[in-house]
Amino acid sequence: MLLYKPKFWDYKKSNFLSSLLLPFSAIISISNWINFLYYKKKFKIKTICVGNIYVGGTGKTPISIEIFNILKKFKVKSVFVKKNYFKHKDEIRLLSKIGPIINLSSRIKSIAYAEKKKFESAIIDDGLQDKSLKYDLKIVCFDKKNFIGNGKLIPAGPLREKIDSLKKYDIVFLNGFGKLEKKILLEIKKINNKIKIFETIPMIINKNKIRRKKKYLIFSGIGNPSSFKDLLYKENFKISKSITFPDHYNFSSSDISRIKDQAKLLKSKILTTEKDYLRIEKENRKGINFIKIRFKIYNKKELVKLLNK
Repeated sequence: MLLYKPKFWDYKKSNFLSSLLLPFSAIISISNWINFLYYKKKFKIKTICVGNIYVGGTGKTPISIEIFNILKKFKVKSVFVKKNYFKHKDEIRLLSKIGPIINLSSRIKSIAYAEKKKFESAIIDDGLQDKSLKYDLKIVCFDKKNFIGNGKLIPAGPLREKIDSLKKYDIVFLNGFGKLEKKILLEIKKINNKIKIFETIPMIINKNKIRRKKKYLIFSGIGNPSSFKDLLYKENFKISKSITFPDHYNFSSSDISRIKDQAKLLKSKILTTEKDYLRIEKENRKGINFIKIRFKIYNKKELVKLLNK
């Protein structure tokens, strides 16, 4: 069952529901501690894991794509690795449009297969919490606007791990719009003063193919739907209505029919994200536009150096 993210996860002040769920968060904390004790397998192939500690909507897949493109420029034979979750088929399809991808039943099997096929680098999209693997480079992504939300573990908050877990990671990406608050940088550096921090902003790379003077009904089923709307407003799109679905939602024919009917009533075109578009059955895609997003990385030269070590 797919669920919407609770609003109280991003409240900065204490909340009754969050406090009520704290005992269940203790289970996640104990599980994380046990996972830390497990033996982790190390491969000869270079492994770069891009993940998050905040559940969903942090930009890990666009960052994985940026890293692949950087390595490609340096003729490093790279492959994406993604655990074969059915609900993540949109991300698998998106990555496969960029480069080769291996998505077997476990990350260990996928990386072993990549090594067998003589790939030089494996970019693992998600998997920082995988107890079975030791990565060469561990990258954690945050949305600048939400950062760690209320700072509590699931289900009291949006975190898979406590913020203190940053001490075991190598790179932080702060993605999205909004001013980067100095206190966020200070908090990260206080935990790990050796960690490298990069800031990015999203860009629409196919905006010239979309008629921005038209009105649009927009819809999405992603981890951070407000980021989609913020980006469109930033690019001066006219939005007549916004419809939100749960993250990784698989659209039925009746869902798409209702969206098209509402757009017709509003005399609007239809617009969604590329990830959402890839979850729509091909026969239902007619009349639906989508935006392609890539991230602009500040201080990219420094990242290139880290990736080529």
